[in-house]
Amino acid sequence: MAQKRKIKPKKKYIGAHVSISGGIWKAVESSVAIGGHAFALFLGSQRCWTRPALDTAAAVKFQEACAQHGFDPIHILPHGSYLMNCGSPKEDVFSKSQNMLVDELSRCSALGLSQFNFHPGASIDSTPEKCMEKIAQAINHAHQQTPAVITVLENMSGQGSTIGGQFSELRSIIDSVRDKTRVGVCLDTCHAFAAGYDISPPGGVKNILDEFDRVVGLHYLRAIHLNDSKGQLGCHLDRHEDIGCGQIGITAFREIVNEPRLDNIPLILETPGRPGFEYAEQIELLYSLCEKKKKN
Repeated sequence: MAQKRKIKPKKKYIGAHVSISGGIWKAVESSVAIGGHAFALFLGSQRCWTRPALDTAAAVKFQEACAQHGFDPIHILPHGSYLMNCGSPKEDVFSKSQNMLVDELSRCSALGLSQFNFHPGASIDSTPEKCMEKIAQAINHAHQQTPAVITVLENMSGQGSTIGGQFSELRSIIDSVRDKTRVGVCLDTCHAFAAGYDISPPGGVKNILDEFDRVVGLHYLRAIHLNDSKGQLGCHLDRHEDIGCGQIGITAFREIVNEPRLDNIPLILETPGRPGFEYAEQIELLYSLCEKKKKN
């Protein structure tokens, strides 16, 4: 299945969210096959609150595959279960979410991974303030139970009662996390655009990164999810589109892959794909947009 990846521009680590079907180590092989130099993956079933323990032999095979193909843990971004709502006002859901966060971080440790990305949560019938407090509470609890792994909050589209659509909400959660060396942010381009951050015009990416730096701090930025948007600016709909085929357009993605402040972090596709324009083709397109540095 694996094929030799093309030489990538220095400091740009583009990849996609790949399947773990057939064994968690298969994610590594799948990433190589599509030309990825970074990847995201789920760490288990998305349908169950509790999952079988991670098989030790599978964890070893995963780490061996990463070493063989040159994947550094900082360019691998596990994604949390969509079942989790660490800000839920319902105590049973909050408790199960908190326990799942601990389990996910423990799996990361067993796999030799250094960071874990998840959707912060939704307030449901509570207030945003209480929701953000509970999210930080769950993170603090998980940090106490597990070593080293960085919890990476994803910005959201602002759909329904989800938290994280505004940079200020992410900052509020971070402010309540005790160990700030173990918290970060993944910026999703579709979510940001749908939440009202216009990255589409020339200079839009620079402007949004400047704003993120003012509100949150660029030192917290750990990853980017590369997704065009089916919905219009500020629509609050989480509807991903293929690169250059949506309302954001190709200009923003050209700026992203040439932005020095986004060097050395995983740039991960979560696009739907279409015949002839699946992950492999979109990764190739994004690398083709990287401008070669002129020699003096």
